[in-house]
Amino acid sequence: MTVVSKHAPGTFCWAELATTNQKAATAFYTQLFGWTANESPMPDGSTYTLLEKDGEQVAALYQQDPKRTPPGMPPAWLSYLATENADATAAKVKASGGQIHAEPFDVMDYGRMAVCADNGGATFAVWQAKANIGIGRTQEPGSLAWVQLNTPDPGGSAPFYGQVFGWTNRRDPMPQGGEYVTWMQGGQQVGGGMPMPKGAGPAHWLLYFGSADVESDAAKAQKLGGKTMVPPMDIPGVGRFAVFTDPQGAFFAIVKFAR
Repeated sequence: MTVVSKHAPGTFCWAELATTNQKAATAFYTQLFGWTANESPMPDGSTYTLLEKDGEQVAALYQQDPKRTPPGMPPAWLSYLATENADATAAKVKASGGQIHAEPFDVMDYGRMAVCADNGGATFAVWQAKANIGIGRTQEPGSLAWVQLNTPDPGGSAPFYGQVFGWTNRRDPMPQGGEYVTWMQGGQQVGGGMPMPKGAGPAHWLLYFGSADVESDAAKAQKLGGKTMVPPMDIPGVGRFAVFTDPQGAFFAIVKFAR
């Protein structure tokens, strides 16, 4: 069990799903991971669904607004990276070849954020915590366990993330060819990166949630209406994982690490 009270700058701190069916997505994920859903009213009259495990926030989801969503944009999970200054980090994103999809803005008294894209087009957000630090549990079943950049050239993303967040990286050969990039922050693993799997669409950050039993959770995800994209399989010396889309089409993964 890992309870978090603060997220270091340059580490993943929040997971948020934009979906086309808030009620159905809430039912899917609460049944799959045993999460509790709490509805939080928003100033525009919509609701923001906070997802909790054992009393700690682990993720959130909300209904996509057709008026603000580009045509053809599918439901997707968005990963947030902690920062001490959202405005300064957004400026670094621009200077390093990335883009800003939403300029820095305040989220009531919870924090300040911006939505960005790296030099390969993968979207992420930055979060300057105020009243809300982000997720309160990680690295356990039903909580965020890993985040992986799927992009045509992970090595080409290294200078961008190095300049914006100070990440270094380690590269290891993969059995099927190519290299797996492990992103490091202060000597600690932050996430991973690998060449874009065939048919996986545009560059994106894939969120992995912890699992106590990958086979059981995979069967449950399919029974609840999810679609298996990568069936349960081993990563030698690392663990076991599987990749899915939820009933609305958002990609996510589960993982049980060997260590």
